[in-house]
Formats: sequence, C-alpha cells, structure tokens
Amino acid sequence: MFKAVWAYRGFIKGSVSREFQAKYRNSLLGAAWPVLQPLAMIVIYTVIFSQVMRARLPDATGTFSYSIYLCAGLLHWGLFSEITSRAQNTFIENANLLKKLNFPRLCLPIVVTIGSLVNFAIIFSLFTAFLLITSNFPGIPILGLIPILLVLVTFSIGLGMTLGVLNVFFRDVGQLFGIVLNFWFWATPIVYPISILPNIAQRLMRLNPMANLLEACQTILVQGKWPAWQNLVLPGVLAVAFCLLGFWLFRKHASEMVDEL
Repeated sequence: MFKAVWAYRGFIKGSVSREFQAKYRNSLLGAAWPVLQPLAMIVIYTVIFSQVMRARLPDATGTFSYSIYLCAGLLHWGLFSEITSRAQNTFIENANLLKKLNFPRLCLPIVVTIGSLVNFAIIFSLFTAFLLITSNFPGIPILGLIPILLVLVTFSIGLGMTLGVLNVFFRDVGQLFGIVLNFWFWATPIVYPISILPNIAQRLMRLNPMANLLEACQTILVQGKWPAWQNLVLPGVLAVAFCLLGFWLFRKHASEMVDEL
C-alpha cells in the first residue's frame, strides 16, 4: 500500500496545492489568514491571562516569557487540533472523490497532514523571527522540537485516522470529538503552568499525552533547556498504538467505507 501511495505522490502534492489555493483564492488577505487567526487568539489570551489576571510563570521573569509560553502551547496544540479535526472528516468530505476515482485512500490523511504542516511552518517561522528579534531564541535546544513534532504528528494522524474511519460508520463520533477537544484544551497546561495545580492534579496530568508534549515544547522555547525526555514515552507509545489501530481499521473497512458514504 505504501508503494501505491508513493506512486501517487504527484496526486498528493497537487491536492495540497489546490486545497491551499482554494482556501484563500477569493480572500483579500489570502495566505495571511493562517497567521492572523492564531495571532488573534494569542493576543486575546495574552491580554486576559497576562495583563488582566496578572499570570506569572515560575522561574521566568522576562517581558515576553508568558507570551512565548502561550505561543509554544497554542501553536503546537493548533497543529494537533487541525490534523485530528480534519482527518476525522476527510473520508466524508471526499466521498464523491472516493466513489469516482481509483486511488489509494491513504492519500487523504497524508494530504491533511501535509497541509496542516504547511500552515504550521508559516506560523512557526514568524514566531521564530519574533524570538530572534526579542533575543529570546532558545539556541541549540530548539533542535529538540524535531523529535517532539514527530511524536505529536504521529499521534495526531493516528488518532485522526482512527476517528475518521469510525466517523464514516458512526457520525456521532465527529460531533463528540469536537466536545472532547474543547475539554481537552482546558485540561492541558497551555494558558496556565502545570506548577499551579495541586500535586495530585500534576500526577494525573502526566496521563495526558498532549500535556507532556506541550510541556516539552514550552521547556525548550521558554527556558531554552532540553526537555525531560522520559515524559515523552507515554505519548510515543500512544502515537504508535493509534497509528497501528487506525491503519488496521482502515485496511479492514476500506471497501465498506465507500458503500457507507
């Protein structure tokens, strides 16, 4: 199957390009919207939590410490949220394509992942420029984001593909996950540091794979330190597990999905 996907790499590249162009074709600001939307969210959260509520981070006294902490969490959460949300609907949204054309169905989650990574790369490039301009660039530890992103993307597409297959047969799955995602956001230390929670809550937070992944990103970008790699074991195991589960469900029900759509 992977050889077939590679043979359709031109289809994948064209789909990503067409999707990006179609999304902003009739927009005055065009490709600026992927930047403006998360930027607006970051500004809102920064004003509310940093200024109004006077939120402070332990061991971080810099002027932009909280803003960087917030960006580190929101940008990587946004990547996770975009991949999973789009992947869970990709088979339903492309029902006509699946019925009319013969191509490896696995191309669709790959298109979703690449498209989301392109948006993330644009936003993160601007964030990196901000770090350089404000003299807050973390230095060599920023390379630690590479394995973290690998785990995060693997976990996201594994979960998204699992939900995508289930959503074809049980449409409530998509609606339910939207609710779960909202609760999951606030159950993850993105706008608040994990250190403000009671000890028992901090221990329970370790069972949240996104909490571990985002804390690693925040450690690198805010403190300029290497993360605690042992905390990435659980997310790594879950990433592999969901990918295997999603691929197994996809292989098992690929033919049935076309009939259900």
